[in-house]
Amino acid sequence: MFYNLKVAGLERQLPICPINEKLQIGAFIMFGDTELTETCAKELLAKAPEHDVLLTAESKGIPLVCSMCRMSGKNRYVLARKSVKLYMKDVLKCEVQSITTAARQTLYIDGDDAAFMKGKRVLIVDDVISTGESLRSMEALVKLAGGEIVGRMAVLAEGDAIGRTDITYLAPLPLFDGKGNPLA
Repeated sequence: MFYNLKVAGLERQLPICPINEKLQIGAFIMFGDTELTETCAKELLAKAPEHDVLLTAESKGIPLVCSMCRMSGKNRYVLARKSVKLYMKDVLKCEVQSITTAARQTLYIDGDDAAFMKGKRVLIVDDVISTGESLRSMEALVKLAGGEIVGRMAVLAEGDAIGRTDITYLAPLPLFDGKGNPLA
């Protein structure tokens, strides 16, 4: 079963994947699709507010933010990691419960990245915003680092996020019932 997605002038078929017996999602994966990644990055940049730093969460937002940085002439972005790496010092952290992950996760940013964000205008970018949990965690990390959030962007808004006015996105993505029918 697939959902036919239209975003940024492109069409993709998303496999519909079960979350539980009553809820399914359209699996939006940008990895490996350079046309989709580059096109969405360009469209998001056209709508983006003035910013100094882009922030995304590991891992599906990485190619998107990398493309956005390159297109905008910025040389660095900040990544909220799902685990602490050996090189990371003075780590900031915040917990998150995402719709696509079974267990609670913690997002981390390196102290050097936190220092880089301090006093700067930060644009938070993700591939899909659904429950907003990952977004809330990234917002908390920006605040802990002393950055100023100037916008929240995603390629797709899913479920309740579709009605949010504080998110800029390119296309809606419905949730699906247990039989694969879009939920209103």
